[in-house]
Order: sequence, then structure tokens, then C-alpha cells
Amino acid sequence: MATVESLVAQIQGLSSSAGDLSLLLTHLKQADEFLHNESTRLLPFLEQLDPTLHSLGYLYILEACTSWPVTNEQARRLVLILSRFLTSCVADQIRLAPEKFIAVCKSFKDQVLMLEAPIRGVVPLLEAVKKLRSSEHLTTLHPDFLQLCLLAKCYKTGLSILEDDIFEVDQPRDFYLYCYYGGMICIGQKRFQKALELLHNVVTAPMSSINAIAVEAFKKYVLVSLIYNGQFSTSLPKYTSSAAQRNLKTICQPYIELANTYSIGKISELESYIQTNREKFDSDNNLGLVKQVVSSMYKRNIQRLTQTYLTLSLQDIANTVQLSSPKEAEMHVLQMIQDGEIYATINQRDGMVRFLEDPEQYKTCEMIEHIDSSIQRIMTLSKKLTAMDELISCDPLYLAKVGRERQRFDFDDFDPVPQKFNI
Repeated sequence: MATVESLVAQIQGLSSSAGDLSLLLTHLKQADEFLHNESTRLLPFLEQLDPTLHSLGYLYILEACTSWPVTNEQARRLVLILSRFLTSCVADQIRLAPEKFIAVCKSFKDQVLMLEAPIRGVVPLLEAVKKLRSSEHLTTLHPDFLQLCLLAKCYKTGLSILEDDIFEVDQPRDFYLYCYYGGMICIGQKRFQKALELLHNVVTAPMSSINAIAVEAFKKYVLVSLIYNGQFSTSLPKYTSSAAQRNLKTICQPYIELANTYSIGKISELESYIQTNREKFDSDNNLGLVKQVVSSMYKRNIQRLTQTYLTLSLQDIANTVQLSSPKEAEMHVLQMIQDGEIYATINQRDGMVRFLEDPEQYKTCEMIEHIDSSIQRIMTLSKKLTAMDELISCDPLYLAKVGRERQRFDFDDFDPVPQKFNI
């Protein structure tokens, strides 16, 4: 009969080569039930293993140890062990048992949340994501990592995985959470364009029925649209699911009304509406974003002045956009200049603002490199879309559905369905 001691000996002896690891994996799968039955006495045996050398065996024992509810005291000890393992384990070994690795990572996340110390989980879980994922692949650990980044306010760390292009998704729910948490992280960093892209993905993703994630994402989508674009289109794209088309605008009516009030362009009316619905926005944890919407209206009104005037006094700007003083107008103008939203100079002596043309001539080496990089990225994306279109057009399920749809219409109304031939 197998014992923990004999299993540890096998782990120590079969962790050096690919062939040995394959044999070890077979032994570990056979001993999995035994390990879970012995889970309460396994921790001391981990001291005989090195997570950098025996990652696969270490993983199986660690998963058994964390498969049961733990107390706060046990969590304090386990978090240290799990943190060390996630940062030092070998990717090639843990990928042999991805389900076990994911279970260990999720247990780790639960334990740092139990200890109310999300920051302790950020770096280890980032390392876990890097080791588990392949290129352009969204794993089930991505949303967990972003959640810890949000709770720990480590927004810059979260951005490190949001720059990657995603083309493969394990579970639809993971995609919703990834985009939602990612959008919130980008909002925290004031990366509103990227936030808008991620929230748009949540709102327009396929869904058979409305869900809480889509509702919360839509609320923030409206607010970020106003902040970044200065407007919000109430008509969603045609590819948005019918469930979202029917329900989101009704459920989020106060936000639609906010966008309508914003479009009028009067600060007083916007502030009055916000004050009336302040409790609603506060309960949604969106009051901070709503305040940024007000600030963005001041900026939009100042930008409109640049289209009419070449010079204008700070006092006139304050009066026109309903700011309380020339000093406040100066602060807004300076911030907009710094953010590249307008081009202007301020004469401190007479308090006059001179509006300038965009100095970018689009002929510098940096700009050419930026344009070339954008073109290359678009070409790569185009190739992927073409390959995906060809793959879908040859998929039996797709062909079967198209065949059923054709029975409802005239056959001549359709182009021939592409066929796949082996040459």
C-alpha cells in the first residue's frame, strides 16, 4: 500500500527528465484520492521537497492540503508556502496538471482575501498567470489577479497584462470579469480609452440573459464615454445581444438621463441632476466617476472656446464655462495643456490665454515609428481574422446551422458555403 513517504521518494526520484515526469504524473494521479484523505498531515512533507525542482509533486501535495476550508491561523501559514511555490515553481512541470495549479491559485487568492491582505497575493498570482498562460490566451486566473490588483490598488501592476492581445478564452465568464476588472483598473489609471474598449467588450459580448456584470459595466461605460468622448450614443452596436439591447438602458435609466443632461452642455443643469440622484450614484460606487463627468464638461466647454477665439482672458473663460474664479479657470487650462487636450499659452501678467494650433507635423522619427507599429498591428490582426473566418466557414456546426436557415429562404439568395479541400 502506498504511503506518503514512498510518494515523496518517487517525487524526488522522478522530477529530472520529461520521461520521468510523465511516469510521475501517472503515479500522482493514482495517488490523488489517497493524498486528499491524508491532507491534514501532508504539510510537514513539503519540507523534503524543493518547489523549483519538484514542482509537479509539490503541486499535487499542496492542492490536497488546500482542498479543505482553513482557519485564519492555518491561512497565515499556508499563504507563505503558497506564495513561495507560485513564484519559484517551474512552468513546464505545473502545465502538466493545469487544473491542480488553478485550484491552488484560487485557494491562495481566497486565503489572502480571508486575511484581508490582497497586496500579498498580487506578485505571486502575476507569476502564476505568466507560467500558466500561452501567448494570446486568457486563463481563468486573469480575473482573479486583476481583482487582487483592484483591492490592493496596484493598478500599474494590473496594467501589465492588459496590454496583451487576447484571442483565446477558456470560459465566457472569465472574459466578462477580465474586461470588467480591467476596465476599472484603467479607470483608476485614467486610461479612459482602454477602459472604454474593455467595458465595451462586456456590454456587447454574447449573452442569453442579462447579468450583473454587464449591468455594472454598462453604467461605467456610459460615464467613461462622457469623460473621454464628451458624448454617449444610446444606440448599441447591431452585434450586441438582444438581451442587452432590451434591458440595459431600462435598468440603467439614471445613467442614460445623465448622458442626456450632459449633452445639453449646461453645468448648472448637470450638477442639479447629479445632486438629485446622488444617493443612487453613491450606492453604485460611481460617484467619483460622476464627479469626473462634471469636470469633463468644463474641459469640453473650454475646448469649444478654442474653436472660436484666438485669445481670451481667464476671467472670460471662468464666466463662459461657469467656473467660480479666474484662478480655477487657470488650473483647468494648465491641466488641459499638460494632458495635451489643448494647445495654449498663458500670459501671467495680464491673465490672457492664447490658443495655438496643434504643433505635431507628423514627420518626426518617433511619429513614423508609431504609425508603422500601428500598421503592422492592424495587418497582423487582419491575418488572424481571415484565418478565423476560414475556420468558422468550415466548422460542421456552423454549416449545419446555415443549412437549417437556408430552408427558410430561397436557396438563390445565398452565396455558396466555402468548402475545405485537402490537396
